[in-house]
Amino acid sequence: MITIGIDPHKSSFSAVALDPTGQHLAARRVTVNAAAFKTLMAWSADWPQRRFAVEGAAGLGRPIAQLLAAAGEHVVDVPATLSVRARLLDTGGGRKTDIHDAASVAHVAQRSRKLRTVVAEDQTVLLRMLAERRDDLAHERVRITNRLHGLLRDLVPGGAALGLSATKAAALLRTIRPITAADACRRDLARDLVDDLRRTDRLLKANEKQTDHALTVAGSSLTQIHGLGTVLAGKIIGHVGDVTRFPTADHFASYTGTSPLDASSGERRRHRLNTGGNRQLNSALHTIAVCQARDPGPGRDYYQRKLTEGKTPAEARRALKRRLANVIYRYLIKDQQQMVVAAP
Repeated sequence: MITIGIDPHKSSFSAVALDPTGQHLAARRVTVNAAAFKTLMAWSADWPQRRFAVEGAAGLGRPIAQLLAAAGEHVVDVPATLSVRARLLDTGGGRKTDIHDAASVAHVAQRSRKLRTVVAEDQTVLLRMLAERRDDLAHERVRITNRLHGLLRDLVPGGAALGLSATKAAALLRTIRPITAADACRRDLARDLVDDLRRTDRLLKANEKQTDHALTVAGSSLTQIHGLGTVLAGKIIGHVGDVTRFPTADHFASYTGTSPLDASSGERRRHRLNTGGNRQLNSALHTIAVCQARDPGPGRDYYQRKLTEGKTPAEARRALKRRLANVIYRYLIKDQQQMVVAAP
C-alpha cells in the first residue's frame, strides 16, 4: 500500500508518495486551482493501491480531503502536532520544507493506527453551519435590541420594557413627536434598527426551517426528548458529527464536558467539575437539563432524587446533564443505525 502525504497551503499543496517501508518514491507540488484535483489524481494513478494522508483535513486541508473522500479514496486526517513530531524525529532538527512536511504526514499515517478517517461531508456538516449561522444571528439580534433600547430610553419616558420586539418598538415610535433635531435623529435611527430587527427575525425563522428540513433528511429523532427542540437538535448533531467515533457513552460524555474528572489523592476519593470538552454541546445539555428539572417527568424525578440525597441544585443539575448525555448518545447511535439500514 502506497501512502501519499499532503501538506496543504492556501495557494498550493505538496504531495509525497512513500512505499510500505517508508522510502521516498516521488513528490509533486500542485497549485490550487480548478484543475488541482485532476492533477493530483493523474500523478497518483501510477499507484492503484494507495491511500492519502492530509494534514489538517478539517482546516486548510478540507477542500482537497473532501474531494478525495467524495471520489472514494481512502483518506486519513493527520493532526499538525503529530506531523511536526515526526519531522523532528526523522530529520533531527527544525529545518523544514513543504516536501519534508508532506513526507512527515505520510510517515505518521504509516505508523499511527488511530487517525480519523475522512468521510464525505453529510447533513451533520450542514447542521453545524446552520447552528453557527443561528448563533451569529442571535448575537446580532441582541446587539440591535440593546441599541434600540438605548434610543427608546432617550425618546420615551421610562424607556421600553424588556422583551422588546419589532412590533412593540414600531408602536412606541409612532407615538413619538420629536421636539429637537437630536430627537428626530434618534427616532430615524430607531426606525432603521426596527427594520434591522425585522430582517434578523426573518432570517432566524428561515434558519429554523432549514434546520428542521436538514433534521428530517438526517432521520433524527432527538426532538422526541423533552426540552430538546429543532435548534438544539441541529446544534448537537452538527457538533457531534459522526457519533461512531465515540466507542462508548462514557467517551461521548467526556467530549461534552459532562463527565466529572477524577481528582482523588491517596485515601481521599473525590471528583471535580469538568470545564473542558465541547462547550457548545455542554451549553445545549445545560438548557435541556434546566427544562427537564423544571417540568414534570423522568428528568424532574431524577433531579429531585439527587436533591434528597443532599446534593445542591447545581450538583443535581450536573448529574442530570450526565444522564442526558447517555440518553442523547443512545438516540444518535440508533438514528445512525437506522440510516445505514435504510440506505440502498
